[in-house]
Amino acid sequence: MTATATVRVMTPEEIASRAAGETPYFRWPQRQTLFAERAMRLRQLARGHAMGDFLAFMADLALAQHQALQDFPTTVPLPDAAALDRASQRGEPPLSTLDWPRDPAWQAALRQICSGLRPTAPAPVQAVLDGLLAAGGDHLEHQADRLLTGLMRGLDLASAPLIAAALQVYWTHLVLEVQRQHIGGGQPFGRPDDDASGVCPCCGSRPVASITRSEGESLGQRYLHCGLCNTEWHRVRIQCAHCGSGKSIAFQSLDTAELAADLDEDEAAARSARAAQAAIQAETCDDCGHYLKIMHTDRDPSVDPVADDLASITLDLLVAETGLQRHGLNLMLLFGEPDDGTDPGGTPPDPGGA
Repeated sequence: MTATATVRVMTPEEIASRAAGETPYFRWPQRQTLFAERAMRLRQLARGHAMGDFLAFMADLALAQHQALQDFPTTVPLPDAAALDRASQRGEPPLSTLDWPRDPAWQAALRQICSGLRPTAPAPVQAVLDGLLAAGGDHLEHQADRLLTGLMRGLDLASAPLIAAALQVYWTHLVLEVQRQHIGGGQPFGRPDDDASGVCPCCGSRPVASITRSEGESLGQRYLHCGLCNTEWHRVRIQCAHCGSGKSIAFQSLDTAELAADLDEDEAAARSARAAQAAIQAETCDDCGHYLKIMHTDRDPSVDPVADDLASITLDLLVAETGLQRHGLNLMLLFGEPDDGTDPGGTPPDPGGA
């Protein structure tokens, strides 16, 4: 679907000068629609895509996440008011992946997801699902620790997206329940002391991408989308999500990345024009050598940070060729080598082998 409305892009100065509270700092995931809409987008993107089978399976996985989120028990422990207040005063995420004691309910969500996927999954995937269904709690917690701390050594890459899917359901539920229990009692999540921080104020995870919003009070505003709890938090545009600098920001799309020296002037100009209006771009920073994808809802209202990040991995490959490192983390498709002990957000894999 093509957007027909024109959205004026505000400068960082205009955004910064807006009255406090006019732009919502947080945008919360919606329990009834988050994963269901992601599944629809993945199904749409899978048509004719080189990674179509993978994206179609991700759509099935998102639907399983949707059901698991609807069924998630409301009795899981949450931070109390004192813990939320301490975290707010310190500018720390109260549901930090490093400190929050995981409830075994996330394992039950994993088994529900695996059981729901098994009847229609391909044979190789069924073997992975069976392994997770038979796995003990200690093994699952060990894998979750590796996944959430970014340690690739000892992480089973075949089962990692499924474990990540259950953890996403768990942390999304935590955020929504904390919000629900504090309706009318003030904002339970605080803003970080450093507004240039590139991690989620709720759980401390990295964003999967940033997204510009084109509705209501968020008109023209940019938000970072958490790769774990699906919370979005406001970030000034043209500011690096990794280091906070706004001095050496540039934007690349598939059209700019693929510009060839032998193109004639008209074709080069046409590609440059398309690149400037691309719905998905890589926002690059020469100061720190990192990039994060940015997605524009005024150019494509259907974009989803997780789904469209998966479907645009070719852009990662082309940007990586320039030596830039990815700041975003998509738990559905980890990058890097499984035994190098490094951050799983590094080198993108070849989509032909995904």
